[in-house]
Formats: sequence, structure tokens, C-alpha cells
Amino acid sequence: MAGYLTTHVLDTARGCPAEGLRIDLFRLDGEARTHLRTLATNVDGRTDAHILPAEEFRTGDYELVFHAGDYLDRTGAPPESPRFLGIVPIRFGMSKAAHYHVPLLLSPFGYSTYRGS
Repeated sequence: MAGYLTTHVLDTARGCPAEGLRIDLFRLDGEARTHLRTLATNVDGRTDAHILPAEEFRTGDYELVFHAGDYLDRTGAPPESPRFLGIVPIRFGMSKAAHYHVPLLLSPFGYSTYRGS
């Protein structure tokens, strides 16, 4: 089985998928942080392609950076400056070739994540 990475972002305050949320993927090698790609979520709160496709998959440490503040500004969340959650970074490891799914449940004042399926 080849490994790959996906996500799904749900706006729990509005009760809908988080459409148009920008996500950056980084590979971590010790102190080095290498940007691999930038994607955005679609109408279903998912990216149109795998965040890390099978042909590029390597085990190791990664970081997903969710640009929550920009999304919240566009969707009419009560304004504040600075936003409580402007950027949501999630660091995680992938230890074997498998499907890794890292969902984000987001609201203006909290978030949660887990290893999904």
C-alpha cells in the first residue's frame, strides 16, 4: 500500500464544511522546515487532490498550517484584532506507508484534530 495524506475541515460554529481555507504543507527535518505545497479546501471542506500524494509520500515529520483567520474573516465571524486563531499549525508524524487523514474541526475560539480514516 502506498501512503498519502488528506484532510477535511469543518466549521463547527457555522455547522458546515470550511470552503476556501488555505492550507500549507511542510516537511520537518530536525530544525529545517521545507514548504511542499499550498492548497485550499473545496465546497466539501476537502482538498481536490491529496495533500501529499502517494508518489511523493515519505515517512517522517510534517506540519499542516491552516490559515483560519483569513477564512474566519471571509465568513463573517465576529471581527477581532488579532484573531484568537489566526494560524492553526498541526505537527504530526507518519511512520509507515498508509492513508493519513488529519481533519480539523474549527470555530473562532477553538479547534480539535485527530488521526482520522
